[in-house]
Amino acid sequence: MTPAEPKPPTQPSVDPPPAPSARRSELLELAYRHVLAHGLTGLSLRPLAAAVGSSPRVLLYLFGSKEGLVRALLARARADELALLERARRTSSARAPAGLAGAVTRLWSWLVADEHRPLLALWVEGYARSLVEPDGPWAGFARATVDDWLAELSTVQPGAERNTAAGRARRTLALAVLRGALLDLLATGDVARTTAAVRTQVRLLDAR
Repeated sequence: MTPAEPKPPTQPSVDPPPAPSARRSELLELAYRHVLAHGLTGLSLRPLAAAVGSSPRVLLYLFGSKEGLVRALLARARADELALLERARRTSSARAPAGLAGAVTRLWSWLVADEHRPLLALWVEGYARSLVEPDGPWAGFARATVDDWLAELSTVQPGAERNTAAGRARRTLALAVLRGALLDLLATGDVARTTAAVRTQVRLLDAR
């Protein structure tokens, strides 16, 4: 039997939203699946609530505000992204070069997979919104994801290089190639051309 919906307070309150609950976690997962399919642009509480089997009042009660819900959704997407980045970094391949070149090869093989397109499209949407609306609920999202990717790339660099200006420049270049190819891929769906471009850059990184 599905547990009863929590009742929102009958009087306005300035108290913070309640601590995470099983119902909040359940609705967050359902809402996350919804925005993966439909995006965040034009997100409205009423159709979202209908899609997840709840009500706008309950969503507002559990997440504090629409902005609080969007922040929770972006945090959920970032957690997914970090988990998949970590998985891609730890995946080894006998054919992949070592170091940054190998990391770029493995990360691209993850980025190009069809099953990851919804998450990556949501990531791009949050990234763009955080740039054009820096005071919105996505504030800081773009900067945080850049830091996430650079941190992952730094783990595959030799210790002597990692904290040097040259080391930071090399992983920034690797990230720029991945991000640029990803945007192109999402816009065009051209796997062959974007993969060829990434492989060209991998050879340059490997030739260092």
